[in-house]
Amino acid sequence: MAKRDYYEILGTERGATKDEIKKAYRKLAIQFHPDKNPGDSKAEESFKEATDAYEILSNDQKRQAYDQFGFAGVEGMAGGGSHDYTTVFRDFEDIFGDFSSVFDSFFGGGRRSRDSRARGSDLRYQFDVDFKDAVFGKQEEISFQKNATCDLCEGTGAEEGSSKKICPTCGGSGQVRRSSGFFSIAAACSTCGGEGHVIENPCRQCQGSGVVRNRQKIKVTIPAGIETGKRIRISGHGDTGPNGGVPGDLYVDIQVLPHPHFERNETDIYCVIPISITQASLGSDIVVTTLDEKKIKVKIPPGTQNGKILRVKNEGVPYLHNSNRRGDMYIKIMVKIPTKLSGREKDLLRDLAQIQGEEESPEPVPLSEL
Repeated sequence: MAKRDYYEILGTERGATKDEIKKAYRKLAIQFHPDKNPGDSKAEESFKEATDAYEILSNDQKRQAYDQFGFAGVEGMAGGGSHDYTTVFRDFEDIFGDFSSVFDSFFGGGRRSRDSRARGSDLRYQFDVDFKDAVFGKQEEISFQKNATCDLCEGTGAEEGSSKKICPTCGGSGQVRRSSGFFSIAAACSTCGGEGHVIENPCRQCQGSGVVRNRQKIKVTIPAGIETGKRIRISGHGDTGPNGGVPGDLYVDIQVLPHPHFERNETDIYCVIPISITQASLGSDIVVTTLDEKKIKVKIPPGTQNGKILRVKNEGVPYLHNSNRRGDMYIKIMVKIPTKLSGREKDLLRDLAQIQGEEESPEPVPLSEL
C-alpha cells in the first residue's frame, strides 16, 4: 500500500514550524495512543504512522532530505517501518519535555517519588458581608469544615507503634511499567497508589489517610472597598493533604448584602432624600446622614426640580487597597407633593397658581433637558 505524505499525516503545511509539527503530533498521539484504544489495531497503526512522520519532520537533516527527495531520501531512517518503538518511546520526556504528564492524566501514570506528598484541596467559602462593612472594612470570624492533620497519628496514617512499609509491588518507586503491544509506559502502582509505601496497621481515627474532618474558625480581614464577586485568598487554610501533605488554600467569595437606603456604583454612593415643595422652591439647607453616620449640611438651591442630583465629594467608598482615596456621594432629590391639604393651604396654592399664570396646555419637555 502506498505511503501517505508525512505532512498529510500530521495535517500540517510543508512550511510548518517545528512547534506546529510538535503540536500536531501531540494531538494525534493522544488521540491514537494504544492505552486509550486497547485492542484497536487501526488506532495502533495510526499512532505508528504519526510517530514515523514526526520522527522525520522533527529532525532538520531528515526533513531536508524528505523535502528534497521524498521517501527515497529518508529510506532506512525512522519511518520505514523498522523503528524500535519500545526503546524510542520508553520515556516521552526524551522528546516532549513535560509531555509525559499529559499521558499520566489520561492513563493513570505517575512519577511521584516515595517522599512526595499530595497537596490538599483548595476550599471555597461564600461570605455575606454587610453593606457598610464592605465599604469601610472589618475583621470577621468565619467557621468552616476542612481536612486537618490527624492528631492521633500526627499525619502519618499509621497506628501508634507501627510504621509505613516499602511497597512490595513497586519496591518503593511508586510506579510500575506496563507494555501495550509495541509500547511501554510507567503507571502509578496500584498497590500503594504511587506513594511507594503501604500502611500495614492504619490509624483507627483517620483510617490511614493522615487527615480528619473537623471545624475550623479563623478571622478574615474584609478590606475597605471590596465588592460582590471579589475573592480573598487565605494561604494554607484549605484541606490538609493526605499523609502529611501541605494544605491547600481557602478562597472566600464575597457577597455584599443590600442596604435599605444606599446603593453603590464602583466607588460612588447613591441615595434619595425627600424635601418639601417649599424647600425645593425657596431653597434650603438640609442635614443628611452619611453611610458612616456623619451629619453633613447640604444646600438645596432655590427652584430645585424633582429628580435633581446633588454631588457631595469624598463621601463615597474608599478605593480598594487605597483607603486614602474615596468616591463621592450622590443625592437624588425627591420633591414630596402633599396629599392632604387644609383649606388655608389650598387657598394659598390657588393664589400662587393665579400669580404664576399656569399653562393649561403645557408643551412636552425636550428629552435632552432631562
